[in-house]
Amino acid sequence: MSMNDTELKALVSLLDDEDTQIVSHVEEKILSLGTTIIPFLEEEWESNFNPTVQRRIEEIIHVLQFELLKERVRQWYSTEEQDLLTGMWLVATYQYPDIELIKLKQDLEQIYYETWLDFKPDLFPFDQVKIINGALFNKLKFAANTKNFHSPGNSMLNVVLETKRGNPITLCIIYMMVAQKLKLPVYGVNLPNLFVLTYKDNKHPQFYINAFNKGLIFSKQDIENYINELHLTPQASYYEPCSNLEIIRRVFRNLIMSFDKMGEHAKAEEVKELLLIIADGGDLGV
Repeated sequence: MSMNDTELKALVSLLDDEDTQIVSHVEEKILSLGTTIIPFLEEEWESNFNPTVQRRIEEIIHVLQFELLKERVRQWYSTEEQDLLTGMWLVATYQYPDIELIKLKQDLEQIYYETWLDFKPDLFPFDQVKIINGALFNKLKFAANTKNFHSPGNSMLNVVLETKRGNPITLCIIYMMVAQKLKLPVYGVNLPNLFVLTYKDNKHPQFYINAFNKGLIFSKQDIENYINELHLTPQASYYEPCSNLEIIRRVFRNLIMSFDKMGEHAKAEEVKELLLIIADGGDLGV
């Protein structure tokens, strides 16, 4: 069903009606027009100076954008490669719907280039990792966001790329994407309470990297000690690379926890809906 601009404007003007039933009916009508109406609503918001109408337009836009995001998450989940950068872009669009995937790609390309300038492919793995550490944490000044550890921005790749502060998983994601572009076998590892990286191939002994601690290198024994300290039963997944899907699930779980800690429970509930789309058997554990 399509409407012309005049009809749409008339509809939007009714959002100011005192009768809540009329407002509710108008909102339903606008929502039924689908996501293609978002640009028009954004224009209406800008040209309208009535705070009540603006707030109602914002709510409608959010509902439509959230529907669009759910559809995109479903599509991403059904793709074979479940591309990590696309997944992180989708997470970011929950809070920043206008952010573009190409922008994130360009920012990461720049970080890769800065690292590549210092890189020497024929070095031993430890030394290769030290070069990446130097580029990311000394030259480019990426660091752990210990001050605002629970900020939702720590799970948004665009915010982390801009502020250069992140939580363990976003710093690991940036590190891993750069390392893999340099053709290094570096992957994410899903440890309890901490996300780390592993360097794993058939030619060298496997070791681990903590991007939250400036790329500190550690061993399997260190993970065993860590697991013992947490009084947990060791599992193979604590030592081995995890999938892109598991990474995005964990980012969503972090985001739910962040919103809950900030008292933004409605947002936490919406992110739970997104997580359920990609959760096997509804696994919601943080």
